Amino acid sequence: MLTLPPLSLYIHIPWCVQKCPYCDFNSHGVHGEIPQQAYIEALLKDLNQDLVYVQNRSLHSIFIGGGTPSLFSAANIKKLLDGVQEKVPFSADIEITMEANPGTLEHDDFVAYQQAGITRLSIGVQSFAADKLNLLGRIHNQHEAKVAASKALTSGYDSFNLDLMHGLPNQSFEEAMADIDQAAELAPPHLSWYQLTIEPNTLFHSKPPQLPDDEDLWQIYRQGQQKLAQLGYQQYEISAYAKPGYQCKHNLNYWQFGDYLGIGCGAHGKITQTESGRIVRTIKIKHPKGYLAAQNYTFETTEVSVEERPLEYLMNRLRLMRPIEKSEYEQRTGLHRDTLSEGMAKAEQKGLVTTSSEHWQLTERGHMFVNELLSQFC
Repeated sequence: MLTLPPLSLYIHIPWCVQKCPYCDFNSHGVHGEIPQQAYIEALLKDLNQDLVYVQNRSLHSIFIGGGTPSLFSAANIKKLLDGVQEKVPFSADIEITMEANPGTLEHDDFVAYQQAGITRLSIGVQSFAADKLNLLGRIHNQHEAKVAASKALTSGYDSFNLDLMHGLPNQSFEEAMADIDQAAELAPPHLSWYQLTIEPNTLFHSKPPQLPDDEDLWQIYRQGQQKLAQLGYQQYEISAYAKPGYQCKHNLNYWQFGDYLGIGCGAHGKITQTESGRIVRTIKIKHPKGYLAAQNYTFETTEVSVEERPLEYLMNRLRLMRPIEKSEYEQRTGLHRDTLSEGMAKAEQKGLVTTSSEHWQLTERGHMFVNELLSQFC
C-alpha cells in the first residue's frame, strides 16, 4: 500500500562567483549585486504554492544547494529558514545542510550560519592540489579549503561534509590518494568522493581535458574505497562515506524514494499523494529573471506512472549499499513486491543480487554493474 514517506525540502540558490567548466547544475555567474531579499520573498511564495503537498507532515531535512548558497548572508539565511518554519513545522531532529564554497566564506561567519539554523555544512573542496583546483575553475586555494574545514569543525555544527572529486585531469593515483589523506586530516564526519564525469552543456564537454584511463580510474576507486574504510569511513552510498552516525539524512531520503519539495530556480520535487494513489514530480522555472517575475513558479508537473515506478524506485535505491527491504518497495511505490520478482530472478541468475524472504541485496558484482541490473527492468 502506498504510504506517505518522510518529507524533505530542497532550496536552490542559483548564483555563483563563476561557472566551473565541469558543472552542469543550474548555476549562473554573478553579474552585479545578487537580489537576496527579492529571491527570499520569491522562495517563500514558491513554498506557499506547494503547501498542498505537505499533507500534515513536518520537515525531515532541508538542503540549501546551488550555485553557491554561502554568497547569501547569514542574516538572510536565517530570514529564509524562519519563513519556511512559519509555513511547515520542523521535526525535532531536523537536519539543515547548506553548501559552501571555501572561496566565498568569510570564515568568522561560520558561527553566524550555525546560529541562523544551519546544522550541517557541505564544503566544496574538490581537491587540495593547486593545479587541479585551477583546472577545475575553483576560486579557492588549498589553504582556504583547510581553514574552512577547521572552522566547520569548531563552530558548533552537528556535522560537516567535504566534497572531493577523483579522476581529475592529469591526476595520478598518488595524487588522488593524497587528496583523501589531506581530507581525513581535517576530520570531517562525512566525505563525498565522486568521479569527475564530462556532462553535456559544459566547457569540459566542448573542450575535453585529458582524464586518467579506465584502468587507472578503477585502481583509484578500489584503493580509495579501501583507504577510506581504513580511516573509519563507511561507504553507505555509491559516492558517500561517513563515520558511524553521520550519514546525510537528506540524501538518504532521496535514495529511499522519499518525498521532497523543491523551491527555487529549476528545483525538482517528488511528492506522494496517498488519497489519489499518485506520485508526481515538479520542476520550477529555471532562469532567475523568469523566476523572480513569476506568479506561478511551477514550470512542469508530471506523474510517475505505475509502469514507471519500479525502475524509478530502483534507480534511486540502488545507490545505497544496504539491502532493499521488500516492504519499503511496497510502501514507496504502492506496488506488490512480486512486480520485481521476474527482474530480480534474472539479476540473481547473473550474480547481481541475492534474495531472501524480506530483502534483495546487491552482490559485489551488482554494485559494479548497476546499469546491467537496471536493464532487467526496462
